[in-house]
Amino acid sequence: MAQYIAQRLLQLVIVLIGVSMVVFIAMHLLPGDVAQLLLGDHATTQGLARLRAQLGLDQPVWVQYLRFLEGTLTGDFGSSLQTNHAALDDVLVAFPVTLQLTMASLAIASAVGVPLGVLTAVWQGTRFDAAVMTLTLFGVSMPIFWFGLMLLILFAAVLGWVPTGGLMPIGMEPPRVTGMSVLDSILAGDPAMAWQAIHYLLLPAVTLATVPLALITRITRSEVMAASLFDHVRTARAKGLTSRRVILRHVLRNAAIPIVTVIGLQLGLLLSGAVLTETIFALPGVGRLMVDSILSRDYPVVQAGALFIAALFVLVNLMVDLSYAILDPRIARP
Repeated sequence: MAQYIAQRLLQLVIVLIGVSMVVFIAMHLLPGDVAQLLLGDHATTQGLARLRAQLGLDQPVWVQYLRFLEGTLTGDFGSSLQTNHAALDDVLVAFPVTLQLTMASLAIASAVGVPLGVLTAVWQGTRFDAAVMTLTLFGVSMPIFWFGLMLLILFAAVLGWVPTGGLMPIGMEPPRVTGMSVLDSILAGDPAMAWQAIHYLLLPAVTLATVPLALITRITRSEVMAASLFDHVRTARAKGLTSRRVILRHVLRNAAIPIVTVIGLQLGLLLSGAVLTETIFALPGVGRLMVDSILSRDYPVVQAGALFIAALFVLVNLMVDLSYAILDPRIARP
């Protein structure tokens, strides 16, 4: 197991180096001049040259990349060109918002998707099965930005049940402890504030949960149907065990690994894919920060954010792989 973890951590380093190269090259291929953007239209030639030298933009690209890589190894991603803060600090300030949205979406997708998948497998071929499979196909197919806008128009603009965006009402923000509005409101001991935080989070979370919910439902249904055909499951039924006990103790246990795999992969994908949802609902998370930084050519923040999300994605996959040994002890045996 230790050797396996060491190999995966080595893969993490290789992946991060690859991500850093792709992001660095892509940012330098974008049209426009960072110095011109920072100084404005009235910048002088001398001022532009001085700023390029100060930022190291007058050096060859490979020299700039090596300097960036050297700083990354020490945890220094440079300073934001817009805020002049440490780039990683800007990412870490925005990350709790993305994490809260991701965890809420995954909780909704798992809490609804797994039971739906089990029920459709048990009642396969019924109208309920057909209806759920049709809805999951719709959930996988529709664009997130379109669905989010439709929900926003219906529930916020027309019905007025939920706010149009943001984290909290202005002036009602809880004291920042974790950066997650729901948890900070709970820590503040204010139920009304906590309800407001949940109220603001609900619609973005439901929007982001649509695709993983559909995938989890379909995978659960498929795996439960396959596991129901195992010999020991038929034996359990022949012994007179109730369907509920057979499903919970025998079928789901054998179907758990693929289900956990897809849930773990969705966690990584949601962390990196919340850009559109955060933009639609005006959430100050990493996704929105990355979009704003790309538009303003803020190299350090984009690179810090991309590497941070890539590292989280690989670490989540590592934890999913390690959970296999818990779910199925045979995997841990040599």
